[in-house]
Amino acid sequence: MADLALVSYRLGGTDGVAIESAKWIGALESLGHTVTTVAGEGDADVIIPGLAIDASDPPSDERLDDAFAGADLVIVENLASLPLNVAARDVVYRVIDGRRALFHHHDLAWQRGHLAHLEGPRTQANWIHVTINELSCRELRDRGVDAVTIMNTFDCDPPTGRREATRHALDVGAASLVLLPSRALARKNVPGAIALCASLGAVLWILGPAEDGYGPTLERLIDAARADVRRGLPEGLSVHDAYAASDLVVMPSTWEGFGNAVIESVTHRRPLALYPYPVAREIMSYGFRFFELDDVARIARFLVHPDAEMLAHNVALAREHFNVESLPARLDSVLSSVGVR
Repeated sequence: MADLALVSYRLGGTDGVAIESAKWIGALESLGHTVTTVAGEGDADVIIPGLAIDASDPPSDERLDDAFAGADLVIVENLASLPLNVAARDVVYRVIDGRRALFHHHDLAWQRGHLAHLEGPRTQANWIHVTINELSCRELRDRGVDAVTIMNTFDCDPPTGRREATRHALDVGAASLVLLPSRALARKNVPGAIALCASLGAVLWILGPAEDGYGPTLERLIDAARADVRRGLPEGLSVHDAYAASDLVVMPSTWEGFGNAVIESVTHRRPLALYPYPVAREIMSYGFRFFELDDVARIARFLVHPDAEMLAHNVALAREHFNVESLPARLDSVLSSVGVR
C-alpha cells in the first residue's frame, strides 16, 4: 500500500472540491493507502497558510517539501486547475517536479471568463490528470494534456431528513418549498430560480451565502422578488433535512464544473428543475428525467401529482453510474496505471 499526500487550497468545508476530496480520501483509505492531507485552511493534517486562496505570501518550497516527504504520489485538488493563488500553485509545481502526481481538475481557468488569461495545467510523464466531466477532459487533450474522467460520486442512500420539523423551523406552512442548494453568485442564476418560484407560487430557499461581491445584487433581487425567499440553513438542521423539507430542487446555474445538487436531488428522491448548462447535458445523457426551468406547467402538475416511477428511474441511474461505492475501484485503476498499488 502507498503513502499519499493530498493538497488543496482548503479542505473540510462544504464547497464541491472539499466534498469530493473527502470522498476520494475515504475511497483511497478503503484501498489500504495512507493519506496525509495538506491545505491552506480548514480541516487538514498539515495546515500551511500560504496555500490558502487569499494568502498574501506563498509557502516556502522547503515547507511544502516537508509536507510531501515520503509520499509515493501527490494528489493536487484543483490548486493548479483554477489557480486562484498563482504563487502557491507555482510552489506546488516546483516541489512536485519529478515526483509522481495526480491532478484532480474540478474547474479550469479558461472556463471562467475573468480567469481565462491564466495558464492552464502543466504536465510531465509521471503526472496523471483526472477531470470530473468529459468536456474538461476533451479541452485538456486539445491543449496537449492527456486526461481521464471520473465523475463525482454520491451516497445513493443518504440519511432521511426531518421534513416537518424543518418546514416548521422555516415557517413555510403548506406552501411548496423550492430548494436552491448553492451559493449565490452571478453564474448561479438566482433570477431564474426566483422567476420559477413566482410562477409556481412557491417559497425559494437559498441555502448558501452570497459570494464574489454578489451580496448587493442578491439583496436587490430579493427586494424586488414576486416570491417569498428564505436564506440560510438554521442551526441544528442538515442538508438532508433541507432536501426532505423541499418539494422541488432547482439548479438554474449557467455554468458548473459538475453541479452536485443535480445528483443529490436524485438520491434524496426529489424532482429537479434545471438550466441545461454544458455539464448538466452530459449528466442528462445517462437518461435522467428532469424538468427545465420553463417547464412550469409540467412542474406544477408534478407537485400536485408526484410521479414515483420517475423518481425511482432516476435513483436507479444514479446507483448505476454515480455511486460512491464504485469510487475505490475507479481510483485503483487510475493509480495502478502509474505503479501506485
